[in-house]
Amino acid sequence: MNEAATIPSNYSRLIARALGLLVQDLPKLLAHTNLSVDEFLDESTLITADQQITLLENAFSISGDEAFGLAIGKMLTPAAHGAMGFLVNSSPNLMTALQGFQTFSPTRMSFVSLDLRAEGDWLSVYYHVELDLKPEILRCITEASAITFFDCAEHLLGHPLNSAITSFIHPKPNYNARYSDCIPGEILFSQTHTIVKIPIEACREHNVSANHENYQLAFKQCEQMLSTINSDERSYTYKLQKLMLSHPPGTLSEDDAAAAMFVSKRTLARYLEREDSGFRKIRDDILCQQAQDYLRNSRMSVEAIATLLNYHDSSNFRRAFKRWNNQTPDQYRKAAQRIAL
Repeated sequence: MNEAATIPSNYSRLIARALGLLVQDLPKLLAHTNLSVDEFLDESTLITADQQITLLENAFSISGDEAFGLAIGKMLTPAAHGAMGFLVNSSPNLMTALQGFQTFSPTRMSFVSLDLRAEGDWLSVYYHVELDLKPEILRCITEASAITFFDCAEHLLGHPLNSAITSFIHPKPNYNARYSDCIPGEILFSQTHTIVKIPIEACREHNVSANHENYQLAFKQCEQMLSTINSDERSYTYKLQKLMLSHPPGTLSEDDAAAAMFVSKRTLARYLEREDSGFRKIRDDILCQQAQDYLRNSRMSVEAIATLLNYHDSSNFRRAFKRWNNQTPDQYRKAAQRIAL
């Protein structure tokens, strides 16, 4: 196995939440991984392929549920995939999204790769797990990955991808009737390869909620998430910044943030106060920076930017922006344009 620590640990924390584990229960999940509880809870921790597989084996055992892969898949929203998730969902069509998966999947899960092949009127997506795994763990990973893909496809197309044909290597499980709840189209078992076949025509359908400008901005925002936070990586301010940037703008609640860090809301507030920070301040700083970037680097209307930042009313966004910058969004944009000239 490749022992480089390249896999984000947020997937494993999601698994811990799916199992309903408390901090005192985490040693059971971390058995034989050489990870401490503090390392596991640290947003900046990267883990090896060995550690990820051991965590999955432990989780599968703790769950006692042979369909645990389906449960994991349903938790893996686009936000869970960080930069890759936002890039895929802002793609102009499914073909571009699949190319994004192909390019960025190794940065999220180093032992998984995709191979895209045009075969007649179909695009075949070959899914490879480059490790020798226990059958139940391989099944768990492929189930979760399939659900992730079809959720993204439905977001892009606006409807389930019922024309797809999905082939799994594993035999038909006892709970196979549950597959149709989360994997559309025809499903085959005991095949030689794990493949999703999609009509080329569907791959070229336009994503009505995306455009080229937003795609480029989403890409830039994801790059910023990876490189521009300069805070102490051990601080709770840093951890919360990374957590907020892995969710759609402004959507992470204080309760959910605390739960993701496995602390109480009150404890999180106390830690942030010690660092002369706070949940609202961190959220406002991030929203302010993102709003400034959109105003400087795009021609989107203020209303469109407000929507991207999850403000349901553009007047609320305008008031917030003026509070952050002592000028309106229109004034800020005009000043930025003058500087650019």
